[in-house]
Amino acid sequence: MKNAVHFGAGNIGRGFIGLLLTQSGYHVTFLDVNDVVIQALKRRKSYTVELVGETTTIETVVNVFGINSKTEGDEAFTALLSAELITTAVGPSILPLIAKQLAPVIEARAARAASSFLNIIACENTIGGSKQLETALRGLLSPVATSYLDTWVGFPNAAVDRIVPNQVNEDPLHVKVEPFFEWVVDSRGIKGKLDIEGVHFTDRLEAFIERKLFTVNTGHASAAYAAYKKGIATIPEAMQDPEIKDFVTSVIRETGSLIVKKYGFDPIEQEAYVQKTIRRFSNPYIVDEVTRVGRSPLRKLTPQDRFIKPIVELTKHGLGCDALKQSVANALHYDFAGDEEAVKLQFAIKEKGVAQALSEASGLPVDGDIVKQIIQSY
Repeated sequence: MKNAVHFGAGNIGRGFIGLLLTQSGYHVTFLDVNDVVIQALKRRKSYTVELVGETTTIETVVNVFGINSKTEGDEAFTALLSAELITTAVGPSILPLIAKQLAPVIEARAARAASSFLNIIACENTIGGSKQLETALRGLLSPVATSYLDTWVGFPNAAVDRIVPNQVNEDPLHVKVEPFFEWVVDSRGIKGKLDIEGVHFTDRLEAFIERKLFTVNTGHASAAYAAYKKGIATIPEAMQDPEIKDFVTSVIRETGSLIVKKYGFDPIEQEAYVQKTIRRFSNPYIVDEVTRVGRSPLRKLTPQDRFIKPIVELTKHGLGCDALKQSVANALHYDFAGDEEAVKLQFAIKEKGVAQALSEASGLPVDGDIVKQIIQSY
């Protein structure tokens, strides 16, 4: 049986990545610091995934194990050393820490001249996650290990998409997910052969990443900020509000026009993708909290993320983006006290004014047309 190690035994790790890997014939070892989850994985070596929609299906996942990456360093090293595939779902900010854990593994593989390919895939909500991990890792390696990396280790970038809401289950390993998923991997970055059931391999990953980011992530966040302004607690509730549903549809039709223009997607295919996305957000069986989807507004307002990048590019192409600008204005109102970034954003607005706070978060000129237009919607 093939060996895979996955960093992050959370709901995405278990309910998406781990599920597909075991279905593809991998034994999956999860590395995490959550000892409750890790001990349960050690004890049971299995867990259940509930696909929630109009009909419910429960999948039993087997051939899994858990290691506490904080307290069981030797065991984690051994598992990583024998892996043919390493994946992550930990959040982009944690990737440099993953690189530190991987560095001695690559050094050891190089020292023994291990003649087997290893692929490392960062399954994160960011563009070029695997490349980010590779860059961080290269800075920690000796020349010999770097040369080994060039030959034997692949870092294919990926785009992942599956809605997995916050949840509290009696069984700490059980996880509820939506039936839909999309995992797209850049075939150009693979070393050797890589087969994962359900994965779409492509040589034009950038198109799929931006389609997902600017449709699903942009739309989800737009729904969250519009709902928060109205005091609505969950995304499915928000999508029952005709005004919010129409607004979110307008937003992702605007971003869809960019995707069609930039990458040549068929307009009819893109509209079908828009409608599927709206149905996913409306799924009443996936109760996704507005404060989860809207969290970290400062990150969402950065230049390369789901709002500012498409606004800038749509503007360059002379395409409309009024609904997108309204979403940014809505995000500027997000003041949830339990969100550290929301608190920082509101403090910046109070201290410096809306335009300056937006400019600093987005990188847009404070006196530019885009900022002025967003402020008009604020």
